[in-house]
Amino acid sequence: MKHVGYFTHSDCMIHDMGHMHPESPMRLRTIDIHLQKQGLSLDITRFDAKPANPELIERAHPRQYLQEIEKIGADAITGDLIPVDSDTAMGPGSMRAALLAAGAGCQAVNHVIAGDIRRAFCATRPPGHHAEKSLAMGFCLFNNVAIAALHAIDHHRLKRVAIIDFDVHNGNGTVDIFKDDERVMVCSSFQHPFYPNRHFNTPGDHLVLTPINAGSDGPVFRKKVEKDFLPALDRFKPELILISAGFDAHKEDPLGDLNLIEDDYRWITTLIKDIADRHSQSRIVSILEGGYHLDALGRSVCAHIETMLHD
Repeated sequence: MKHVGYFTHSDCMIHDMGHMHPESPMRLRTIDIHLQKQGLSLDITRFDAKPANPELIERAHPRQYLQEIEKIGADAITGDLIPVDSDTAMGPGSMRAALLAAGAGCQAVNHVIAGDIRRAFCATRPPGHHAEKSLAMGFCLFNNVAIAALHAIDHHRLKRVAIIDFDVHNGNGTVDIFKDDERVMVCSSFQHPFYPNRHFNTPGDHLVLTPINAGSDGPVFRKKVEKDFLPALDRFKPELILISAGFDAHKEDPLGDLNLIEDDYRWITTLIKDIADRHSQSRIVSILEGGYHLDALGRSVCAHIETMLHD
């Protein structure tokens, strides 16, 4: 059995917010090129992502919100980009891509819980962790990781799911969705003060929010994450770990001011594997969030996946 499933779909690249937009289709193409270059494509099991149905999405978002996004998506079929917020828009392929991104996480959860694979990575877009219950923002339409967590709980009857978010931006949408739901522990490390400046200090024993100063490097990141995340996760004992895998804290990324390198992503992936081995039957589902320097993104995702491939 191959350890890591890789969930993606070529239609995730038809979501295009304009050639100057950092959240570009080239992100997925670059990841694929790097995987092939490093020989990792031979070690993963590829799955075609399947679109989420409304029932899956409505676990995390109200029906009215889904209908609003569907309406914008339908209007965008004509070929015009329609703004959803100041930095997020929908075009002809956006709704299809968003449904695939929301569905891939649930599909990966199914395979991991069934034991077909031990771990999974979802190479999908648009990202999701900024999408609040009823608000699209920050390049995000549906909160993919929240939808996957609620699928694990409602469909697979898990009692405790952890979400670990190491994107440079706080996962405000994930915190918004789970702020009153103690079945899900959200651990988010992020540059602060920084976008989105929402839900960075929301109270809750199940919310572990770790702000990091601009300019910080790997040793600072590692010390803070180890101090905050480890004791909380060991107390919580998650039955499944989901990752909001953002790679924009890399020192080469144009959208952040942290200074992580590939070894830092290897380190946090190893940390998460150790927690999963202790509490979660080694079950991990990782979902792509940010990462906007293409070469750094490709290298960092390879470091993340290569670490997940090893016991």
